This record gives sequence, structure tokens and C-alpha cells, in this order.
Amino acid sequence: MTGLDNDTAAALRKDFANALAPAHTSAWRDAFASVPRHVFVPSFYAQGPDGAWQNVGPDDAGYLEAVYSDRALTTQLDERGIPTSSSSEPSVMLAMLDALDATEGDTVFELGTGTGYNAALLSHRLGEQNVTTIDVDPDLTAAATQRLADAGLHPFVGTGDGAGGWPDRAPYQRFIATAALRAIPDAFLEQAAPGAVIVAPVGYGILRVAVTAPGHGTGWFLPTPAHFMPRRTSSAPPAFAAAEAAEPTTTATAPGDVLGRLRFPLSLALPGHTTCSWRGEGGELAAVGIWTEDGSTATAHVSGKVRQVGPRRLWDVVDTLAETFADEPERQEFHVSITPDSQTVWYRTQDGPTWDLPKA
Repeated sequence: MTGLDNDTAAALRKDFANALAPAHTSAWRDAFASVPRHVFVPSFYAQGPDGAWQNVGPDDAGYLEAVYSDRALTTQLDERGIPTSSSSEPSVMLAMLDALDATEGDTVFELGTGTGYNAALLSHRLGEQNVTTIDVDPDLTAAATQRLADAGLHPFVGTGDGAGGWPDRAPYQRFIATAALRAIPDAFLEQAAPGAVIVAPVGYGILRVAVTAPGHGTGWFLPTPAHFMPRRTSSAPPAFAAAEAAEPTTTATAPGDVLGRLRFPLSLALPGHTTCSWRGEGGELAAVGIWTEDGSTATAHVSGKVRQVGPRRLWDVVDTLAETFADEPERQEFHVSITPDSQTVWYRTQDGPTWDLPKA
């Protein structure tokens, strides 16, 4: 790695690792101190004051300081200018790596290679021969393979849907996902070694599962908030015009901050939902919208009028959650029970509110 380093990057990386993971708090500190993030993020995109994306590289002021900061960095945009890949926020990466409870020699499967930085951290600590990392985008896996080689690391990098695991290298003692999921993939449970641990973003949280038997597991959400890039799927646009033409009902749930306050439980109750808002000429909130891929759409106006169309009445779900959670709930109070037939999240006790997760 020394040929890729310079004194400034090395000094910044040392300070970055010390601030992120003091030696007494995480066994991953040495990995963050040793693996050069700038090799895996040779450039990134930042939005200017006008909202336009600008490419930032080594010749731009502040590039290295941004790379060696606790910031998520957008690394890929699609043709519409929408982010499709990023280098995750390092403190969130650290929380997930700590939750793996892995030791040198453990075999690990990673869904979502991205830049290759997380695979490099895993390889540094656990041994490159024990790391399998998969991404659906061949451009990303090709670039990550080269960057890993530049850093002197050679884990197994494959191209495909990581939700299917990689049977040829199974079983795995640890699984980690760096793309948002709706449930733990069946393939993870099928390819898990006895006592395996799975750490994955589910909804707007990070779920840690201990595999207790083939197809079975139990777990809970970490307290760390998270919002990862979703797996790439197609979805229908929201039917707001149809919703606004629907017969209105009323709601006692003020739309002002409810979607933000319920962000996490909504991600479990309405997996994959999307929200937006409309504002008046003076910038005041006028209405909020929510929709899901099955064609369900709801709009809620500050007047209390709600209009809904589609197979699900989405705002009814919002109303129910608002009654259940007067304040933003703590993620670690949500648990999961997994069987071959179901994955159920429960709040505080198994007699409390529950939500069935869909197939990943």
C-alpha cells in the first residue's frame, strides 16, 4: 500500500482511525488505520449550492479531508443524476463490523461490493482468502477488483445478485450487507455455518441476527440509524393524480413531522415506501405524499384531508403507527424472529406490535 500513499493521506488516515475507533473500543481500528480509503474513492460527487452534482478528485481542495472524514460519499450516478452507489459513512461501517463479532479466520460473505473499501477492511482483519464479496453491477466489481489489487488485497469478487449468496464458497460464518434489504435473504440462512451471524440494513435500521438452526434465527436492531442504497429494482411512479381525485377522508395525524418521526417503523410496516412533500408559495408545508410499489398512493394535507388509492390504504398505516408511537421509538427495542416460513419483527415483547417482513 505504501506506493499508493503519501504523508498527508497517512497522517489524515491515522487521525481518522483514532477518532473513529479508539484502540480500546474496537478491534477494527487497525484496519481503518491501515486501509487507504482514498484508493477506493479516487473521486466522489458533491452537490453544489445550486443542487448540481460536481465531481471532486485529488486535484480539488478538500478532497483528502473529505475522504478521511466520517462522511458517506456518493461515488456513482445514473443517467438521471440519481445516486446509485456510495462509500458508506465510516462510523456506520464500524458499527456493523463490530456487530459481526468476527475473528481472524472467519469466512464472511458481503452483499454489495460498491467501491471495495468494506471488502478491504474485512480482508485486512479476517484474511483475504476468507472474504467473498458480490455486487450486481459489473462496472463496480471490475473497479473494486482493481482497487483491491492496488491495495495488495485479493478477496473473491463476484458479479451477481448478492441476495442469492454465492453457494460455491459456502458455508459462511459471517454475512454483511451494504445495500438496504427488506428482509434477510433465504440464501443467507441456507448458506450459513452453524452459529453464523448476519448484519444487514433492513428498512432504516441495521439488523443483527444469530442463526440458531438451519433456516432459523433471532436478533435485534442496532441503535445506529442507517439509510443505505437500495438493491436495484424497478418500481411504478406514484399515482398522485388519481389520489387527488379520490374521495377524501380525515385524519387526526398532522402530516408535518409524522413521516420523519415514524421513519423507522414505517420502513418495517411499508417496506420500500417513498415519501415527498409539497409547499406553498411562502415555503410552508402544504401536503405530504407516500407511495409503494404495488400502486398504492396517499396524500395528506395540513387541513387534515387525506386521499388514498390502490390496494393498500397507506395513510391508515401511518395513523396506526402514530397512535402506537407518541415519540420516535428506539431501534434496539425492535427484535426479529426468523423461521423458514416467516420473518417477524416485534416491538419490546412478542405480545406487542408485530410486522411481517416480505421476502428479500
